[in-house]
Amino acid sequence: MSNLEGKDRPESAPTPEQGVGARMQRKEDDRLMRGRGQFVADIRLAGLQDVAFVRSPLAHARINSITVPERFRNAVFTADDLVGVKPIRAVSGLPGFKISEQPVLASGKVRHVGELVAMCVAPTRAEAEDIAASVTLDFDELPAVHDMLQARQAGTTLVHEHWGDNVFLESGFEVDIASALDSPIKVTREISTARQCMSPLEGRGVVATFDHRLDQLTLYTGAQMPHIVRNGLADCLEMEQGKIRIVSPDIGGGFGHKGILLPEEVCLAWLTMRKGHPVRWIEDRREHLTASANCREHHYKITVFAERDGTLRGIDCEATVDSGAYSSYPFSACLEAAQVASILPGPYRMPAYRCRTFSAATNKCPILPYRGVARTGVCFALEIMLDAVAAEAGLEPVEVRLRNLVAPHEMPFDNITNKHFDSGDYPEAMRRAASMMNIPAIRERQQREEPDGRLIGTGVSIYCEQAAHGTSVYAGWGIPMVPGYEQANARMTPDGGLEIRVGVHSHGQGLETTLAQVAHEILGIDTARIRVVHGDTAITPYSTGTWGSRSMVMAGGAVATACAELAERAKQIGAKLLQLDPESVVLRDGRVRGPNSSIGLAEIAHTWYRRPQDLPGDVDPGGLEVTSGYKPRRDSGTFSYATHAVTVAVDPDLGDVEILDYVIVEDGGVLVNPMIVDGQIFGGLAQGIGTALYEEMPFDAAGQPLATTLADYLLPGPTEVPEPRLDHLETPSPYTMFGVKGIGEGGAIAPPAAIANAVNDALRPLGVQVLHSPISPRRLVEAILAARERQRPAA
Repeated sequence: MSNLEGKDRPESAPTPEQGVGARMQRKEDDRLMRGRGQFVADIRLAGLQDVAFVRSPLAHARINSITVPERFRNAVFTADDLVGVKPIRAVSGLPGFKISEQPVLASGKVRHVGELVAMCVAPTRAEAEDIAASVTLDFDELPAVHDMLQARQAGTTLVHEHWGDNVFLESGFEVDIASALDSPIKVTREISTARQCMSPLEGRGVVATFDHRLDQLTLYTGAQMPHIVRNGLADCLEMEQGKIRIVSPDIGGGFGHKGILLPEEVCLAWLTMRKGHPVRWIEDRREHLTASANCREHHYKITVFAERDGTLRGIDCEATVDSGAYSSYPFSACLEAAQVASILPGPYRMPAYRCRTFSAATNKCPILPYRGVARTGVCFALEIMLDAVAAEAGLEPVEVRLRNLVAPHEMPFDNITNKHFDSGDYPEAMRRAASMMNIPAIRERQQREEPDGRLIGTGVSIYCEQAAHGTSVYAGWGIPMVPGYEQANARMTPDGGLEIRVGVHSHGQGLETTLAQVAHEILGIDTARIRVVHGDTAITPYSTGTWGSRSMVMAGGAVATACAELAERAKQIGAKLLQLDPESVVLRDGRVRGPNSSIGLAEIAHTWYRRPQDLPGDVDPGGLEVTSGYKPRRDSGTFSYATHAVTVAVDPDLGDVEILDYVIVEDGGVLVNPMIVDGQIFGGLAQGIGTALYEEMPFDAAGQPLATTLADYLLPGPTEVPEPRLDHLETPSPYTMFGVKGIGEGGAIAPPAAIANAVNDALRPLGVQVLHSPISPRRLVEAILAARERQRPAA
């Protein structure tokens, strides 16, 4: 199928309203908008009982005893009961990585608030919670490690005593940094980002049951990676994988949050086999906020070196990521920090570079992958620094970027950390965004005082995102999840419809629509007659699942490959039925066409399945079902990118930030469905605005989370998220089917940097620079008051 790579359309010439590039309405929305979706909490099984967990109220403590009232002895289970259940172990082959064994129920000590201590089961959740409230915990509290920088210091309390320190992994990258040290511009800052919670509409949940007829455990769970969950579950329970079935129904948002093995999944799997009836756990919002879903806590000590004209000479950085107490399966603790060193240079050219990164262990819940994994923090740090360079050089921030961005004629381009940029025109994206924002007009406006006393600022940021990572990228990490050939199964039904089975899973991306569009592109079958089946390990091909903006590149390529093979089989059968040479026919508009006659796919399918007596004797016995695999010609990943530009108004007395205008110019290669891409960008922007201005999970010195309800943890709503002005570039990838690139994470990466730069631009006359997200009113007012105090004349 490499003949489709780089082509606009294959020979089937589908209708433009349904094929690749069509702004087609999502097929799945009909059921979702009518309330007919099926989520984990909708699963009802005979004899189902509910589970509530006793969770640790302390961040760090030794367990002396867990006392269960005698009347609840058969309804409460602790680590001592889970005989034979192995702890969760996320391994890595990266040199120096330390393995943290996470018991599914705490044993010996607890290491973060909300860690599972006991499991309680009852006919209803309310009864299970009452039982949980009756369990008595006797703990000896230990000092908590709540600060990632403090965690790295000698003499600090150890989260895992046998390690000898609190560092999961130290990694780095260096190229000729000494050559940059004499640069005329040298800018140094400390930049940080707060912990966040992912906050999908649907929290996590599990329903577990055991089928004695099939001798099979079935787990219904909101999983982005069903096959990977089965791998980890089989390891913990020491079961054959054939005895485990993972079913992931509709998912109300994932963002990476649902891309790991949960201790709750292991617990309920064990419990249903122990009790003999189905059991269910549905995460409530307090559990979500306090116990299981933090991300994006980064700290950077960073220096950027440049010439007087703004040309970059190099970057020197020490980055720390707060990874929490455990590494979630398959690889969460090493994911953020290990990527920082390789992606910090972004889309820029530079001759010198050094970055050391640390994954710090603290007494907080594990850090998990979140939309844009590591890139949001990296973009925040790098793009703030480029604005600082621009200020030192006396240049417009846009001009500094244009002088350093990789140029289109250099593509494909290997950057200083050996990232292979496949294609793109980064300077054009920057120019378009700056033009749409009309920065000269904003500069004129800044010369005039605003009637309401607010200060106006504008900012830009640009990023590149490696997506659809392949075998060559992940194999060196030594983790239990390495993507290989992505497979898809294509089967024509007896009436000429099409069933597609894929191992990736949609949690809002519209894959049931876009994969149907790809199939239509090849076969010409109406998308209304194409069913995409996913989320069930029993009936879908093995896959590492949906993560890293890979599904359209990898599964889309696999669907195209399988459908192309199916098309060849249909042409062979059709030609024989038409009594023509197979070389003389083509497949177009769902029909096999010869010079003077044609036959539809529906008639071909009917003949194959229901009238085999009409088939010639030498027909291919393989029939109308194909499973095929796909890898891009180069599997080092695709590189999508975008420029974000924003104008804000800042109230210097209240610290309020209002977004006045927002522009996004993005390039995701060939867009399979531009309408769905727009939706992805809108949703990502909302999350990026939350990161920039609102969302924060603070902890006190005892390791207690301080935003345990949505009254404390602020999420942006419709009044805080403007409708952006979008512009699309479409630079095809030379390596992938149809030239597509990953796009799912893009909208969320750049907003914090662009908004921070705009706020700093507005506050520059006051001598204020914000270097931490979120940019809350309190932080702004404190920074403004401190600047005014510095500028006050001495008595």
